[in-house]
Amino acid sequence: MFDYDESPKEEKSTDYTGPIIVAMLAPVFFLFVYFDKADMGLGACIVLGMAMIAIRLHWKLRQHLWFWAIIVFILALHIPLLFVVRLPQGNVPTLAYTMPIGIADFLIISGAIRVGEKVFPHDSSSTSDEE
Repeated sequence: MFDYDESPKEEKSTDYTGPIIVAMLAPVFFLFVYFDKADMGLGACIVLGMAMIAIRLHWKLRQHLWFWAIIVFILALHIPLLFVVRLPQGNVPTLAYTMPIGIADFLIISGAIRVGEKVFPHDSSSTSDEE
């Protein structure tokens, strides 16, 4: 019932994905703040952050060309949306309407990667390099 194995267990190294994503997105946000578009910058950072989390969750597929093609295609679709779609101005906090958009974006990116996983063939090299 109880496992009293005294052998030392291998410790996993700490995953610094969160601070790395914040460090990468901070210059983007401050660039938008500099141009007096803080709301647009927050929306861009939320969407880019969700994309980075989706990429990190599927990082084991990074050796496949189709993986990066899907990511580039989806991020290229974001550029016109960032400048065309006008978010409402008012008393509602920006986070209230950008976070659902970010979550939907995360689900779309993850779904596209999963479809790509099923459509494109795998080779043995991607399964041996898992983190």
